[in-house]
Amino acid sequence: MMTLATLLNLISVNEEFLLLLFDYDKVELANMNRLFFQPHQAGLSKVQAAEFTLRNINPDVVFEVHNYNITTVEHFEHFMNRISNGGLEEGKPVDLVLSCVDNFEARMAINTACNELGQTWMESGVSENAVSGHIQLMIPGESACFACAPPLVVASNIDEKTLKREGVCAASLPTTMGVVAGILVQNVLKFLLNFGTVSFYLGYNAMQDFFPTMSMRPNPQCDDRNCRKQQEEYKKKAATRPAQEAAPEEEEEIVHEDNEWGIELVSEVSEEELKNSSGPIPDLPEGITVAYTVPKKISVQPALRCWEVLSVSMETGTAHWKLRK
Repeated sequence: MMTLATLLNLISVNEEFLLLLFDYDKVELANMNRLFFQPHQAGLSKVQAAEFTLRNINPDVVFEVHNYNITTVEHFEHFMNRISNGGLEEGKPVDLVLSCVDNFEARMAINTACNELGQTWMESGVSENAVSGHIQLMIPGESACFACAPPLVVASNIDEKTLKREGVCAASLPTTMGVVAGILVQNVLKFLLNFGTVSFYLGYNAMQDFFPTMSMRPNPQCDDRNCRKQQEEYKKKAATRPAQEAAPEEEEEIVHEDNEWGIELVSEVSEEELKNSSGPIPDLPEGITVAYTVPKKISVQPALRCWEVLSVSMETGTAHWKLRK
């Protein structure tokens, strides 16, 4: 979260910007590899330490920090209230919610709140082995929410706390977190400033430098009733939009430009030679063509052998012969 907050803080120079931070963890010495916290901040809440550091970087940004767990009932209601009323103009919703939490319970809480409020949000995460990550844009009703295609742990109703061994932390690489945070902030800029293409899903595999991308449609049987409700509302809005007619495609005429050297492209094979070198075209369904055809086999008659007399012996009357090639 702190790498993300730092990048957002940097891009907001000379712009009116409000960052709402939610977290309930405290800074530990194990967090020093984030390249954000400092040893003397150990014991402070992460949001308090983040606000202090970020204000020193860019004092023009307005911060609102909340040190609580959003998955509890009382705090969830307040979390939803700040999403719907905590924009730059008080009483207006925020422009975008960004998630960079490390557990599925918090993700599901954010997903539930955004589906109920119709709030667009972006989810991100890094794998436990720290060598891959992803970002995902979720527009309620238009794209899949987190509950539409949940991870196996969520779909199986497994308590993820039972999967973590006591005293053992997941691997953490600041490089992977920095790459994923950079990709997320880049897409935040494109979304807020309306330029370029915002990725609905973009992955990052550090082992192969592979960036898979795709878009996921919402699941009509999603377990979240508010997601299903948002899908119906999106369909109604889409039905009222005027249909866009596709412009007819015009075939471009091939034009060969003249050049000062008088160079022309001429085929070395004549039409007749090309026809003779091609075989019959089979009957195929409409829309299917062959890349090439096999020419008919041409039977070749063996050449007649010619013998050439080399010499004749007058004494024996015999001749020496040579096979002419």
